Amino acid sequence: MKVNESSVDRVIRAVVGAVLLVVGLLLVKGALGIVLAVLGAILLVTGMLGFCPIYALLHIGTSKKS
Repeated sequence: MKVNESSVDRVIRAVVGAVLLVVGLLLVKGALGIVLAVLGAILLVTGMLGFCPIYALLHIGTSKKS
């Protein structure tokens, strides 16, 4: 996997992902809580890895290396 996210993009994804994950797991119940938790987990993982599959599919990237 080639890094296709900039440092700023990665930090934003990780922070928003962590917040959504916590909100989805602890504060919101039902289907909405599950959706928020899954979305948060996806954002957190892509932020940590620096790779976004959607960016790769669309041949775009925010990293200077891409």
